[in-house]
Amino acid sequence: MEQEQRNLAEMGERMRRQVLGDEHVDRSLKNATEFSRPLQELVTEYCWGYAWNRPELPLRDRSLINLAMISALGKMEELALHVKGAIHNGLTPSEIREVLLQTAIYCGVPTALEATRTAQRVLDEMGINIDD
Repeated sequence: MEQEQRNLAEMGERMRRQVLGDEHVDRSLKNATEFSRPLQELVTEYCWGYAWNRPELPLRDRSLINLAMISALGKMEELALHVKGAIHNGLTPSEIREVLLQTAIYCGVPTALEATRTAQRVLDEMGINIDD
């Protein structure tokens, strides 16, 4: 069991870095406290090690799903992080926009407006134009 957990942690850290980037992961690990470290470990092992490494869905599809779910939950800081990850996983700004438009229908216009503003800010910071 301990070896399996170590494997999940290693796979999870690799996947987390691949999707979110070294800078984010390094900052998260550096800022982890004795109080927050167990949650960082849980996220790395089970979110990134177990779920994101399953072969049944490509990373691109997982990013689409995450954008919709995180938008629906109204977690805009987390959405910003996953917009970057979605771009790394091959989504285009137009595809991200489409996810957010569909979010308006199923989760409400105020949620989609806030998510769109968040995504636009991230794309601007990344120097990505919707017309690219």
